[in-house]
Amino acid sequence: MSVQPPTTAPPRTAGDAGEPALGPASAAAPPALRALRPLVLRLHFYAGVFVAPFLLVAAVTGLLYAGSFQAEEIVYAHELTVPVGDHELPISQQVAAASKAHPEGTISAVRPSPQPDATTRVPLSGVKGTAADHTLAVFVDPYTGKVRGAMEQYGSTGALPLRTWIDELHRDLHLGDTGRLYSEFAASWLWVITGGGLVLWFGRRRARRKVRGATGRRRSLTLHGTVGVWAAGGLFFLSATGLTWSTYAGANIGDLREALGQSTPSVAATVSSAHEGHGSMAGMDMNGMDMGSRSGARSDVGLDAVLKTARAEGLSDPVEIVPPADSSSAYVVRQIQRSWPEKQDSIAVDPATGKVTDVLRFSDYPVLAKLTRWGIDAHTGTLFGLVNRIALAGLALALILLILWGYRMWWQRGRDSAFGRPIPRGAWRQVPVYVLVACVAVVAVVGYCVPLLGIPLAGFLAVDIVLGWVTRRRPGHAHV
Repeated sequence: MSVQPPTTAPPRTAGDAGEPALGPASAAAPPALRALRPLVLRLHFYAGVFVAPFLLVAAVTGLLYAGSFQAEEIVYAHELTVPVGDHELPISQQVAAASKAHPEGTISAVRPSPQPDATTRVPLSGVKGTAADHTLAVFVDPYTGKVRGAMEQYGSTGALPLRTWIDELHRDLHLGDTGRLYSEFAASWLWVITGGGLVLWFGRRRARRKVRGATGRRRSLTLHGTVGVWAAGGLFFLSATGLTWSTYAGANIGDLREALGQSTPSVAATVSSAHEGHGSMAGMDMNGMDMGSRSGARSDVGLDAVLKTARAEGLSDPVEIVPPADSSSAYVVRQIQRSWPEKQDSIAVDPATGKVTDVLRFSDYPVLAKLTRWGIDAHTGTLFGLVNRIALAGLALALILLILWGYRMWWQRGRDSAFGRPIPRGAWRQVPVYVLVACVAVVAVVGYCVPLLGIPLAGFLAVDIVLGWVTRRRPGHAHV
């Protein structure tokens, strides 16, 4: 880590230091805020230098992910689409066709064709060769019952191999749980860097100066700041929503939501013991769900009746039918549309009687559960469809440019083919004690809740203190 020797630094100029000299707006600010500015500048500089590589990876892979939806539709067009026919077969017959093609699989869900030109999707679990957290999706023509193909899918969104590969690259670099630390680290620091940049930009003299006429580092600084200001809201959003389902910060957010009674509810999928028949439904083949009775198995109304009941309850396409897990479980039918307006209603249906045993409407979700759902869906590009994905691609491109301009400014500050000097340490000594104590308290609380912000920050401070102490001990350096 490169640090500035603690000697008295020469007066900084607009072209040499990390920021222009204080202008009228900054000079008019309260003394406490003026004292914090060098501290924010130092934080923004070091965080940008060390965190930017992780952010760059996240931005590039996020840009790829934004385009993966359209790519998936093109690459897998044969499996996903069919010529529109005159009459759809009963869903039970479509599922039976999937069962016949892959008898080794156990049904985990059924997704009836959501559109006239779309296939029915039947995910199977327990198929040899599929990953533990994946299922084999079988695609069936709803008009002819012919199987159009089969491939692995991942997650509740039904991501197919191409999008799954890009998604895992963005999420964990294909390194599993350990790799997820990279994305959480990036999300933990993105809002800090963005917030620091806003403070510095709005405190600059002539902050709205046009790019025209500017050259060199000043032009890079103006471009960096202008794009950063316009993209700040989106970057804050990406950081917050990215932390929502991260490993450590996400767990803390989940605990907080649970404590506040704001957890995401789920439909009750149990049935009365009075309807428990002679055996378990778990592992039953797909043909077994089509009949009303079967030797050795309990009575079952079948998929067709369950889907009809769901329609009567107002669950329009797209829906997913999850079969009973055991003899005490019900069918669960849930809407899976995550584009606006979201369809997230769900019901439970007794297999023996076909009656609805529980209903859960998305309108009844707690406020934080709704916000979490909307935030995640907007982050993954599904909430507003193509417009959402274009916005995500724009934010990814903006972040890439911000990082490149940031490193370019650092290079332009240097001399003799070297990067510019870091921001001098010691700015905290100019901050009033009451402000410093308040800042430390806030940072401690946030750092505890967001570990991959708090731990690296504490490590940097420890290293910086040690290096400062070593530098002061060297002969010829004045103590400051």
